[in-house]
Amino acid sequence: MATDLDAVRSGDWMQTFEGRQFWPMDPRADEIDIVDIAHSLSMQCRFAGHCRRFYSVAEHCVLLSRVVTLENALWGLLHDASEAYLVDVPRPVKPFLAGYKMAEQRVMDAVCERFGLGFEMPDEVRIADGRILADERDQNMSAAPVAWADTGAPLGVTLQFWSPSEARAAFLTAFVDLTALAKARAAEGRS
Repeated sequence: MATDLDAVRSGDWMQTFEGRQFWPMDPRADEIDIVDIAHSLSMQCRFAGHCRRFYSVAEHCVLLSRVVTLENALWGLLHDASEAYLVDVPRPVKPFLAGYKMAEQRVMDAVCERFGLGFEMPDEVRIADGRILADERDQNMSAAPVAWADTGAPLGVTLQFWSPSEARAAFLTAFVDLTALAKARAAEGRS
């Protein structure tokens, strides 16, 4: 009996934390798993590890979700979810990796489909993602040899420097809370 795994897929597959097969070059919404995302992002250090203390992508996402409006909070939490499958590549490197942006967009499209998000990142999330860099720089980076590109005003968040297990738990708690809230708001809209 043929299964979906027997179907032709683009690229090779990787094994996720939960033991699933995932094709990063051919992502499917039903293969996106929130535990895989939370675990992977909690184990990845921001800035390719070039910071004074361990600071995970998961913590970055949780903090970002707390500063945007409630309607965009889930997008804020999941805005870097593709990095669970493609890793956190520093911003200055991404433009030089042929095909990376396309792969990143395909994974994000699958994430959006899986969790019912609009396919375009809200401007509020994009702007906050740029501004949080100022908080991260000021709290966790060595003195810069030259000024950073304009990030905008800091958001005023305080980095917590969670361990991977703390970051994973906070990420999953935020996800449960935000998805429950979204369901409740949707139900109110139907009544």
